[in-house]
Formats: sequence, structure tokens, C-alpha cells
Amino acid sequence: MPASLAPLLKQYFGYDSFRPLQREIMEMTLAGRDVLAILPTGAGKSLCFQLPALARDGLTLVVSPLIALMKDQVDALTASGVPATLLNSSVQGAEAQRRRSALAQGEYKLLYAAPERVMTDGFIQDLQRWNVALIAVDEAHCISQWGHDFRPEYRQLAQLREHLPGVPFLALTATATAQVRGDIAQQLHLHNPELFLASFNRPNLGYTVLPKQKPTRQVYEFIRERPGQSGIVYVQSRKSAESLAAALAAEGVKAVAYHAGLQPEERIANQDAFIRDEANVVCATIAFGMGIDKPDVRFVIHADLPKNIEGYYQETGRAGRDGLPAECVLLYSRGDLVRNLKFLDDMTDPQAAEVAARQMRQMADFAEGSECRRTALLDYFGEQWPGDNCGGCDVCLQPHETWDATTEAQKLLSCVYRIKQKGGFSTGLNHAVEVLAGANTEKIRNWGHDQLSTYGIGKDTPRDEWTWLGRQLIRLGYLTASPDIYQTLSLSRSGLDALMQRSPVLLSRTPHLAGTAASSSSSSAKASRAGNIACDEDLFGELRSVRKDLADARGVPPYVIFGDVSLRHMARRYPVTDAAFLAIPGVGSQKLADFGPAFLQAIASWLTGHEPQPFPLDDAPPKPAPKMKSEGPLNPSVLETLRLFRSGKSPQQITTLRNLSPSTVAQHFASAIVCRELQADPHEFYTPEEARLIDQAAAEHGYERLAPLHEALGGSIPYDKLHFYRAFRQRDQDPPPAQPGVHGSPAGAPP
Repeated sequence: MPASLAPLLKQYFGYDSFRPLQREIMEMTLAGRDVLAILPTGAGKSLCFQLPALARDGLTLVVSPLIALMKDQVDALTASGVPATLLNSSVQGAEAQRRRSALAQGEYKLLYAAPERVMTDGFIQDLQRWNVALIAVDEAHCISQWGHDFRPEYRQLAQLREHLPGVPFLALTATATAQVRGDIAQQLHLHNPELFLASFNRPNLGYTVLPKQKPTRQVYEFIRERPGQSGIVYVQSRKSAESLAAALAAEGVKAVAYHAGLQPEERIANQDAFIRDEANVVCATIAFGMGIDKPDVRFVIHADLPKNIEGYYQETGRAGRDGLPAECVLLYSRGDLVRNLKFLDDMTDPQAAEVAARQMRQMADFAEGSECRRTALLDYFGEQWPGDNCGGCDVCLQPHETWDATTEAQKLLSCVYRIKQKGGFSTGLNHAVEVLAGANTEKIRNWGHDQLSTYGIGKDTPRDEWTWLGRQLIRLGYLTASPDIYQTLSLSRSGLDALMQRSPVLLSRTPHLAGTAASSSSSSAKASRAGNIACDEDLFGELRSVRKDLADARGVPPYVIFGDVSLRHMARRYPVTDAAFLAIPGVGSQKLADFGPAFLQAIASWLTGHEPQPFPLDDAPPKPAPKMKSEGPLNPSVLETLRLFRSGKSPQQITTLRNLSPSTVAQHFASAIVCRELQADPHEFYTPEEARLIDQAAAEHGYERLAPLHEALGGSIPYDKLHFYRAFRQRDQDPPPAQPGVHGSPAGAPP
């Protein structure tokens, strides 16, 4: 691997380190190997071919299915000083010829094109002259008929093997099951490919499922609580997209619709309004892919049930691409599943209909299940979540209710048994629920089910609860559903045993919120606040305005100038020199030259009228609000960290299990040490030699503020160990309180 990769990363993209697997993928492609990389959205797939393109001779061809996505990436690369271009239907005449001439002269390092353009005879001949060194196939799942977004034109790409022999392939996608991965490798004729499979976990995303009641009102109230945030609302139909966008606009929300039925001009205008921050919300059909690369989408709402888990994962993955916290909310109604299944009646391929029905029921099982949402998603892709609480979904953030469902289960199991006994045939769950509820329907009368002993014995319980119970009994194996579309029920061996022996049936459920997605205390909101980059919010807003002005002047989306991560670091570090600005993540040499003066001037002007704020993760410990005496010295989050530590988990494991930053976990330990809630030896957290070095630096600089101490040590000892050091010093200097947890200092407060 060329040694120039690391400096190129900083020079062009403004980062000092690689994300997981990026360096390894680059090494393999630079060595001429075929590579298949499965990386979740936000993991930096694009960099895996963009950076090596700068380190190698020749042209990198990027095959992408969406024109808008190509333009966004080329705009972003150009702003970073990378010579990149695209050729598609949006580029015509003299401009297209100019770009072709420049490609022939080797002036570009990256070329983006759609698969149907790539496979034309004239284009292939051009590629043979343009010294192609790598073919990167983005959204590679489109090549597989087993994927959720199959595109037949991708199947032709393997022909490039004949026309460009010896050129390696890099296939990338954010989501692919084992079956899809195998299909990608086979259809692209990859030669002994190196497979890189990252975790499918998106730790910055919070997942919540809410009962769907009045979806337009629920969506509006959710958005109202998050003013100025960008979000996507997915619905099932074009009509719903337009009516929801209109309803939100009538309430003052800057919302637009986006679906395949719009006129091209209107669709492009609406998309541009969204990516340029002129519209905050886009209402889109689930079936239509949005080719956007907007990193600062803070929420994704599914107002209708997606048709499969892969699609749901892909669509929620459009939130939080910048790595900052984001919320994913699904409004669920059993009626959505019934409606989706009815659509299958028109399918002419019975096998395809059966597969689609199974996928729809998997999606409903996810929504109705009481299992951790993150665990369920990862399990679908063959990955295990290592803990028992992800700390970022409604199931894990709300207390579980365990209830004795024996009586109710007996009634439902008995009803299914009696139906089969009466007529010799089985029915679906809905009919069994109708019998329990004592409904007077034609089917019930014709089949004599109003004469069953179970008829009407469940009329005092809402039908939705019976349906939910039936789904749980299917999921737990008490009931067996036929694999066809009708899904008729029969008792399994365990269900028959439970019925005959009256063995207890214990179920757990998560209490639903009060029918609205608006509450700022919702589980996804709690998860989204965790791990955010604390900064001067007023200055952040000012820097967003500067970014918008620069973007408008250049005719590009604001995130092409800088992402929110970069702006938040500016608003917490207050850089006023070129060197300090260059140290901000996402600031490379070209962006320093082009945009540095405007942002540095804005920050300097801000500081003339405002005091810079300290931030706990960099400098002083947090200053929490005063606690009521009954609250005790440590908050519940710190206590959960302590519980895991006492159960044998290391600080590193706790960081992963709880989806917290290392500094946050360090502060939890520090608070517990200061309050004497954790009796520990300092050498469990840092070595005697590290203690000696810190002692020497603290003798000159003190230990109240960690930034000067960290700088004096040349950055050789990380902040988390400095947090521990300060905590032990404070503990040893302060006398134990007479009544621990009542009159002691708040957790983390300075002595």
C-alpha cells in the first residue's frame, strides 16, 4: 500500500484516521484483488475507492444507479480538490465532449456513470482508452434478484471483464444477506474475491415502534418537537406522500413530496429543496429509492409498514449518515400487513407471492415483537448482538412487563382446536379472533362456529389484543401457521401440551407510549441525545447560516461545504487560526483555502460578543443541575455502568454494550469514584508509570482542567485515564460525607 494514503486522507478529506475496514479494503484493491465489501450506511464506503484513486495511476470508474447521487458525490469531491466527473443524461453536447477529452488526457481520477451508459459500445471503447485501473460497483445489491432493489441492467456489468481484462472490481453495498452476497460475487464474475463484512449495527440510530392511530397528527407532532431538523417520512402510496406533505405544509412545516409519479422537473426541484436545506422534510413512497447523499438526516419515520426488513434497514439507514445520533420511528398497525398481503392477490407467480408474504410477516413480527429491535435487525443479517440491552430502542429503554397469559392463551388455543375439530379444516388468526369476540359474520354462521364452546368467551377483550396474543403464540411456537398467503393455524406439539396440561404461559411486552410519536421523552429521542457532540448551539446555528450562504453561491448542497460534525467541532473548539481550523475533522487543504476565511471570520466575530463555553468531554467535568435529596449522588445511567462493571464487564465492553463514548463511560467511573460508590485501585485504570508522568505534569498545571494536562503530556495519555486520575485525587482529598448520597456533591461536580 502506498505510504501516501494517510497524508492524502488529511489533505483532501480532512481526517486523521480510517474507519473500521477502510484501510484493509484499500490495501486489497491497490494490490489488484477483487473485493466485495458490505459496510453499513455511514461507514465510509465511498472513501474506499475515492482515496485509492488519488494514490494510483489511471482512472477509477464508479458505477452508480442514481444520477442525483453521482452529482452529490462529484460536487463533494470537487469541493475537496479531487478531480472527478460524471457522464450521464444530464451532461450533453459540448460539455460532454469536453469531459471526454479531459478523460482521454488523464485529467480526472474518478468517473461516475450509470450501468446502462457504461455498457454501450461507444462507452466501452472509450474506457479502453482511458486507462481504467479500478471498477467500483456501488449499490452492488442491485445485481441480485434476491435483493430488495434488483435492477436487471446491473447483470451486464460482468461483460466488462472481457473488455477490460486485469482490471479489479470493488463491489460495495450497505445491506446484503449471505444469499445476496453470493449472487453478487457470481454475477460480477469476481475472481477469488476478498470479502469484508462489517457489523450491520448502526450505533447512532435509535429505533422505536409506536401504535399507529392518527398518523398525520403523530408525524406532525413528532416533527414539531424537532424544529429545523431534516427528516424523511416514508408512506406506501403516491397519494399519501402528496397529502401528508400538504398537511405538514399547512401546519408550517417546510415539507415536499417525492415519488416516481411526479413530473421530472417537480421531483428534481423537491429533492434539491431537501438537500439544500430549503425543505426540512420529504414525504416519499417506500417503493421509490431516493438517490440522496444527505448526511444530516436526523430522523426517518415509517408512517406505513415496509414490505421487508431489508428495505426497512436500508431506509432507516438514510438517517445519521454523519455518525451523529438520529431517530427511526415506525408507526405500526396490523391493518398495514393485511393491506400489503392483499396486494399479492394480483401476482401471477405463486412462488414470488409466497416469498413476498413471508417477508411481509417477518416485518410484522419485528414490529410486534418484544425483543430488542437492534438484536432482531442484526439477527436477520446473521449477526449476534453481544449484550442483553442495546440502550437505543424502545424495548430496551422502557421497562418490560411480564404477565401471566395462561388464561388468555388457553382460550385462543382452545378456539383454534375447536374450529379444526368442528369442520375438519383450519382458519386464519383473524377468524379465530372473530369467534372469540362473538362476531356475527356470515362465515361464522355458515360454518357453525357460533355453536362452539369458545364462541364469545373473549368479547370483553379488544380484538387487537387477541391478534397480538396470537402473533406471540405463533412466534413462540405454540401455534403453527401454514406457509402460504392465507396462513391458517394449527396447534403445535407444545401448544397441544400447553392446552391439555394447562402449563403456564408467561409473556413479556413493552408498554406502548400514549399513542403519539411526539413526546420528547420517547425512547428514540433518549437514544438520539446520547453520544451527540456537545457544542455552542447558538454558534452552531450561526455557522450553519455561513455554510448555507457559501453553498448557495456555489450551487451545491450545504453538506458539500461541511457536514454537521465539522460545524459542531468548530462550535466547541472556537478555532481562530488556520492551524486550528485545519485540525477540525473534515477540513482538508482545499477546504481551508476555499472556506476557511469565511468561517474563521464568523467565529472571531462571534467571540467579540460571547464568552466561549467549556465542554465536559474536552475540558472540565460536567456541571449537572442540582439534584433533589431523594435522587442520590449518581444518576441511573451511571448506576447501569457500575452494574455492568461489577458483573465482570470491562470499560471497553461497557462502551460497546451501552453505545456510549469512552469519555462518557470514563466520567461515569469518575463520578462513582469521587462519591465512593466504587471502591477501586487506581492501577486498575492506569499504570504506575502513567501515574508518575501525570503527577509530574499535574504539579505544574494542576488537574482541575484536563486539556492543559493532556497537552503537557503530549497527548500520550488519553483523556479517559486523566478522568480516572482526577477522580482518585478528588476522592483522596475530600473527606467522606456523613450521609453518602444525600449531602454529598453532585456526581462529577468539582470539589
